[in-house]
Amino acid sequence: MKQQAALDILKLGHNIFLTGPAGSGKTFLLNQYIKYLKSKNVGVAVTASTGIAATHLDGQTIHSWSGLGIKDEISVSDLTKLRRKPHYRKRFAKTKVLIIDEISMLHAHQLDIVNRICKNFKEPLLPFGGLQVILCGDFFQLPPVTKENKKPKFVTGSFSWQEMKPNICYLDEQYRHEDSEMTRILNAIRGNEVDDEIFDLILTRENKNVAITGIKPTRLYTHNADVDAINNLELQKINEKPIAYQMYAKGDEKLIKVLKKGCLASEKLVLKKGATVMFVKNNFDRGYVNGTLGIITGFDENKLPIVKTFSGKSIIASPETWLIEEDDEILASVSQIPLRLAWAITVHKSQGMTLDMAEIDLSKSFEYGMGYVALSRVRTLGGIKLLGINETALEVNPEIYELDKELQKISLENTKEISEMGWLEKRRRQKKFVKKDA
Repeated sequence: MKQQAALDILKLGHNIFLTGPAGSGKTFLLNQYIKYLKSKNVGVAVTASTGIAATHLDGQTIHSWSGLGIKDEISVSDLTKLRRKPHYRKRFAKTKVLIIDEISMLHAHQLDIVNRICKNFKEPLLPFGGLQVILCGDFFQLPPVTKENKKPKFVTGSFSWQEMKPNICYLDEQYRHEDSEMTRILNAIRGNEVDDEIFDLILTRENKNVAITGIKPTRLYTHNADVDAINNLELQKINEKPIAYQMYAKGDEKLIKVLKKGCLASEKLVLKKGATVMFVKNNFDRGYVNGTLGIITGFDENKLPIVKTFSGKSIIASPETWLIEEDDEILASVSQIPLRLAWAITVHKSQGMTLDMAEIDLSKSFEYGMGYVALSRVRTLGGIKLLGINETALEVNPEIYELDKELQKISLENTKEISEMGWLEKRRRQKKFVKKDA
C-alpha cells in the first residue's frame, strides 16, 4: 500500500494496524496524520510501547499515558481509583485518537488492559471506549521482553485485537535502503527464504572495513555490557580535554523520569575532540536524523561541539528538547546536546534508527528479529562490517511469517476499497470523522 492510500484510510477514523518493512516510512506517516489531526483540533494521544520509540514521535509510553504503569494486571478497584483522578478524566475526555507505536514490543495482555482502561473512561461497550486506535509496528522486529524465557504473546493474540477488527495498512515502498542487495537480503529474511546464496551475500561483509573520512562505524551488539565497555574504553583512549554537558529537565517529575529513560541522550554527556558520535534526534532543517554519524572536530566559542558528519557536513550541535505534550500543553521536557558516544550501541536501542554504516556483531543473537533489526538499520550493504553471526540471527518467528502473509492479503483488500471509493464520498466520510464529538 502506498503512503497516500494509508493516510486516506487513517482519516476515515477506522481502527488501523499500520505495518510494513523497516524503512517503509511508518513513523513518517504517523507524524503526517498527527499533524493533520492537530490542524483539525482533534485530540490525539501519541504513545509507544517503549520510551525510545515514544521520543521518535514526541509522545510518551502507553503505560504512562493510560495509567497502566508497571502493573501486569488491573483490578476493578484500580480502575475506580484511576477514574477518580481529574487529570486522567480530562485526558480521556479530550482524546479521540490513540496511537501506539512499536506495537510488536507490547504484550497481548497489556493491550487488553489498555482496552479496559479506555472503556472505563469512555464508552464501556465499544472497543477502546470508541477511540480510533492506530497500532503501528512490524512483527518481524523485536518481540515483547519476557521473564524466565517465557514465550512472548503478540497483541494479535489479544481479545482487543479481535474486538477492534483493525484495517491493515501494509506499506510497501522503501525509503531507507539504497541498494537492491540490501533489499534482497531483508526481503529474504522476512520471507523465511534465507538460503546459502543469501547467507553468502551477507558474509561478503565479514570483517570488511567501511570507515570513511576517519569516522569509525557504530558497532551494534546484542548485549549492554559489550556496548558500555567499548564506549568507555574508546573515550579514554583520546588524549584531549573532556567537556561535559548536563541535561536540563522541566515539568512533572514522573514524566521527566520517563523521558530520561526513553531518550537516547545522556543525562551527563562527556565529549572530547576526536570522539565518534551519533545524533539521537531528527532535525531535517539542521541536516541530521536519529542515527547520523559524525566525529567531534572541535568546539565553538560557546563550547558547543562541532560535528563533521559522514557526508562531510559540519554541524554545530546545539541543545534539542524532548517533550511530552497533551492538548498543546507541555507536561515535561528535557534538553540536551542531541549526541551520544557511538562506537557501540545495542540492537534493541537501534530500532527506529537509520545508520550510514555499522559494525554488527550478531554472534550472541538470542531472539527472533535481532538480525533483521540490526541489518535493516543501515542504508546499504556496503555500509556494513559483519563482526560475527549465529544461526538465530536470521531466523524468523514461524507464527509471524504466516501472519504476515495474511496481513498483506487484507491490506490489498483495504487498498482496493479505498481506491474504489469516490473522491467526494471519501472526503465526506473524513470530514464527518473529524467533526464528530470525541
